[in-house]
Amino acid sequence: MVIDMKTNKNTNNSNKLNNSTTDNGIRINKFLSDAGLCSRREADKYVEDGKVKINGIKAEIGSRVMPESKVTFFGKPVKNKEKRVLIAFNKPVGIVSTTSSKEPDNIVDFINYPSRIFPIGRLDKDSEGLILLTNDGDIVNSILRERYGHDKEYIVTVNKEINKEFVKQMSEGVPILDTVTKPCEITVIDKNTFRIILTQGLNRQIRRMCEYLGYRVTRLVRVRIMNITLGRLKSGTWRNVTFKEMEELNRLLEKNED
Repeated sequence: MVIDMKTNKNTNNSNKLNNSTTDNGIRINKFLSDAGLCSRREADKYVEDGKVKINGIKAEIGSRVMPESKVTFFGKPVKNKEKRVLIAFNKPVGIVSTTSSKEPDNIVDFINYPSRIFPIGRLDKDSEGLILLTNDGDIVNSILRERYGHDKEYIVTVNKEINKEFVKQMSEGVPILDTVTKPCEITVIDKNTFRIILTQGLNRQIRRMCEYLGYRVTRLVRVRIMNITLGRLKSGTWRNVTFKEMEELNRLLEKNED
């Protein structure tokens, strides 16, 4: 899964093909697949047969399409898809991670972004912190698919002092929702606060884990999703994911496809 993003960098080779795996853009086979012309596997065959050109030059396996690129398929132009959006939002307590207008506190109306976007996953109404929003359904699937084991990091405060047994059981797995949670990384911050890194996303997982062990969560803040961090983003505000974050996210998601 690759996200494209325009850059202000100038280049004297803008008409040449870019085969780098670290530069921005989208792989030609995915570009053609997203355009509804063929599957990725079929696209690779058409590329090998010389039926695909980027900026007038025959494409190669792994060639990348930039936002300004002109692609032809059997001599006919292929239009670029809508520019992809990916933003990081610091969700306040009380905002609901839904697009439904029936929910007065829905996240989409709160942000009021100028084009259609939707949240990647959920963050409970009574939790706060980082949530990503996009207009690209493919990236939603890539980030949320549990088998990829993508990190999500939280800072959690509970109602009583944390002990060694709590840390041991939380890190090794807790029985909730007819399953046992996967092993996870726990770091104690102070007597009532800990950091937890999860690779799964069960419903209200952290709260249920704590409740099983006799604790009640008083504050839960998500501070990281994969390589994207909350940083100093103020509650109730959003920012565009940076170019460097995009590059690293592309790299991590492309590893899933290999």
